[in-house]
Amino acid sequence: MDRTNIISIAKSTLEIEISELEKLKNRIDDQFAEAVEIIHAAKGKLIVVGIGKSAHVGNKIVATLNSTGTPSQFLHASEAIHGDLGVIQKQDVVLCISNSGNSPEIANLVPYLKDYSSALIGMTGNKKSKLAEFSEIVLDTHVDVEACPNKLAPTSSTTIQMALGDALAVALMELNDFKANDFAKFHPGGSLGKNLTSRVEQFLSSQKPQVTEDATIRDVIISISGSSHGITVVTNEEQIIGVVTDGDLRRMLLKGEDISKVLAKDIMSAHPKTIEKEALAKQAMKVLKENNIGQLIVTENGKYFGIIDLHKLLDEGIN
Repeated sequence: MDRTNIISIAKSTLEIEISELEKLKNRIDDQFAEAVEIIHAAKGKLIVVGIGKSAHVGNKIVATLNSTGTPSQFLHASEAIHGDLGVIQKQDVVLCISNSGNSPEIANLVPYLKDYSSALIGMTGNKKSKLAEFSEIVLDTHVDVEACPNKLAPTSSTTIQMALGDALAVALMELNDFKANDFAKFHPGGSLGKNLTSRVEQFLSSQKPQVTEDATIRDVIISISGSSHGITVVTNEEQIIGVVTDGDLRRMLLKGEDISKVLAKDIMSAHPKTIEKEALAKQAMKVLKENNIGQLIVTENGKYFGIIDLHKLLDEGIN
């Protein structure tokens, strides 16, 4: 098989699944809205039940819901009928996912799911199934064609389930007024969470080079050499007057002047860019990028507090 055929197969697969998604979109109705309202009003959590490929879909839906403000838990159908039904409390809502709605594990389980929960929502491709019969709400996920060439392996059907789960999660986010900062609270370790919540002081350098305005060139060189930032801050009682960089030193030497009488205030760059330590780290990154600089002076109530470095922020995923 050549590459042209491989590409054609991929496009055909996507075309089939896109077609099934369009059909799903046209089936969204009051049943979907009622399911969202029931989940939103629940006093407990959402229990998502599945088996086989639907179990994998269920786990993904649970992960999405938990990260977007709807407490959820996955329950495998085969484990449920062997003791794990105890996880369901009467205030919980159950979302059971099964394409056929009639697999033995699901058929045996649905009466208990209905009895033990406050509501049973069925997500199935068979509206005449045992799952549909016991469900208060039925979310129709039937497909006319699986993308599998044998029309057997769950492909289009699992895509439909996944997409409908996303639709539930997004609708619930809107009802819960779930914002970016809320999302970040559940993702503190990822780059997204860091960009939304991390403060400048969390990434402060351990080095704090500084000299007075009357420091000699020797003192300036010692201060710059004593840190890894190639910069020292010129201060007067912690008030920032300017900065001297290793570039400033090179430019001074190129002028060929007598450096024995040159002081820090003579070669410093006045009014350097600064940022308060309580500012978001992503704001610091924005200032660094806009001004094409590698370090930013950090202040506390306007006084010199430290230095934040571009490479440190990049290493931490701040962008």
